[in-house]
Amino acid sequence: MNIEELSKSQLILLTILVNFVTSVATGILTVSLLDHAPAFVTQTVNRVVEHTIETVAQAAPAAVVSAPAPAPSNQDLVTAAIGATADRAVAIYAAATGTSTPALAIGTYLPGARAIATAAQDALPKEVVIGFSDGSFAAASLSHEGDGIMIYGFADAAKLPKAPAPTLVAASDLKLGETALAVGADGSAATGIVARVSKKGVYTTLPDIGAGSAAVDLSGNLIGVSAGSTSGLLISADTIAALLSATSTSAASASTTATST
Repeated sequence: MNIEELSKSQLILLTILVNFVTSVATGILTVSLLDHAPAFVTQTVNRVVEHTIETVAQAAPAAVVSAPAPAPSNQDLVTAAIGATADRAVAIYAAATGTSTPALAIGTYLPGARAIATAAQDALPKEVVIGFSDGSFAAASLSHEGDGIMIYGFADAAKLPKAPAPTLVAASDLKLGETALAVGADGSAATGIVARVSKKGVYTTLPDIGAGSAAVDLSGNLIGVSAGSTSGLLISADTIAALLSATSTSAASASTTATST
């Protein structure tokens, strides 16, 4: 067969075949020569091969495999949620007597709304002083009350501490057996589960944590505040959200009226 009559594909295959045969023959010849070569020649060849391999290995970038971050453990979630709850816990004092007397109640600070939510009690006046977990104090006034909850608000100029803002969990989103965490009025941590959700509130297996103390889920989101009347009974976050919405609406209406006047 005339080589000029071969197609391009046939020429490529022929070239590959020749290279393969040549490389095999070269390998056989090299091994055969090394078997009969003096020892120092073999050592020199081995050193050259080893040095070449080391050089290539150093030049090649090492593959960086980043291990996935481990998921937080249940203990980590509990610790973080209780820590956030403790940061939002506040003491409520009567403005008339100040902080020289014992606190009248415990409440929970809602940074996003610049408000304090607590269980309604006859002993709580309209004007109070709020003691925050960082040791600071601020005056507050009763802005709304209803369904067992009292909401206190602050003046616009009041300087308030920073704290993790919770999401208010709707009662309909709660699941039976869901973890409930709280920090009691005495500062002790408590754990329980959601046992029942009804129109009266959220029933949990939490002990008596004190009226107004907040209960949260594993994410630190607000489930409700202790009613104080029944151990483990919480006033749901729905009630707090409704009062906050009513307070905001009232404030906006008052501002509109003042502007038009």
